Amino acid sequence: MATTQAPQRPLTGWAHVLRTAVLAAVAVCIILLAFAWPSVTAKPQHLPVVVVGSAEQVEQLTAKAPEGMLDIRTVGNRDAAALAIKDREVYGAVVLPAAANGAAPAAPEILVASAASPAASAALSQLGIGLQQQIDKQAIAALTDAISQMQAKIAAAQQAAQQGAQAQQGAAKPPASSQQPTQPAGPVAVPTVVVTDVVPLSSDDPRGTGLAVAGLPLAMGGMVGGILISLLVAGAWRRLGAVIAYGIAGGLGLVGILQGWFHVLQGDFWINSAAVGLGISATAAIITGLSALIGRAGIAVGAVITLFIGNPISALTQPREFLPAPWGDVGQWFVPGASGTLLRNLSYFPDAATMFPWLVLGAWAVAGVVLIVTGHFRDQAAVAEA
Repeated sequence: MATTQAPQRPLTGWAHVLRTAVLAAVAVCIILLAFAWPSVTAKPQHLPVVVVGSAEQVEQLTAKAPEGMLDIRTVGNRDAAALAIKDREVYGAVVLPAAANGAAPAAPEILVASAASPAASAALSQLGIGLQQQIDKQAIAALTDAISQMQAKIAAAQQAAQQGAQAQQGAAKPPASSQQPTQPAGPVAVPTVVVTDVVPLSSDDPRGTGLAVAGLPLAMGGMVGGILISLLVAGAWRRLGAVIAYGIAGGLGLVGILQGWFHVLQGDFWINSAAVGLGISATAAIITGLSALIGRAGIAVGAVITLFIGNPISALTQPREFLPAPWGDVGQWFVPGASGTLLRNLSYFPDAATMFPWLVLGAWAVAGVVLIVTGHFRDQAAVAEA
């Protein structure tokens, strides 16, 4: 009995092989740039801080700080500085002591908020170390000057005593010297810079790594939902229903893990669930809508927008000011950046404004719904014409 052999696939031409290899290499380089570029190019710069002190002290601080590191604003007192940090208007504050009239100099204080950004807190703490070094140098210089003056007075007194002794040689009782014995100087009080964390991170996430790392699973979660709904669910309204149900179930599940188990998130459980659910459903809606509009290629486009554009410039691990301008601000208009900022504010900064990230996430979700509906009616029109 004769056996039939499957037709062999024709061999690929060498030109096509080389094009495929080059295309794959370009894709790998783009992926590397997308994930490494923000970390490599980020540096402490334009960090918004408030300063409490005189105009002269602010000028001196600006001159001593690394060039371009601080974006300095002034407030009247420490309470106003702490309020600006809690409202997320700035990342920290420098409280400089008023000039003392004969009293011991007060210590400068650095106010930080590790919950806002551990990287910004580290930069401000390093600034405090620099201030302390400057204070120590000034104290050493003042002490050296005092010792020099004391030595000069002692030498002058000794010389005067010798001259008086020579002039009164032979007298029974030398005259009392008009110079009073020099008293040794008392200990010099050197102020110590104090660093105060006004909005600390959770004790279960003291370095903020959990909150920062959570951004990637949230972005991936939205992508996974959108891909599965695009491939497994047919019908515009059914896809919309699946996106909404996924947002509800995914939000509750993810916040249950991040807040109920890992204790990375703080604040109200239900509001956090709504924020996470809106974020992942917005990404899922965009991918599903693009798939409905342009086919399977829409899945790739949605993944690129989320993972290779929005996520690298989301500023989840560092202040957006540290990224090259204007990409830090641009990242807040994408789902990963808006979700990260919203969750950070809801967890640690209840007084901060949250309207903007809510609107950004809502706009992406609405755009996804419009794409889903548009793709559905376009397909219906094509079927009717056929």
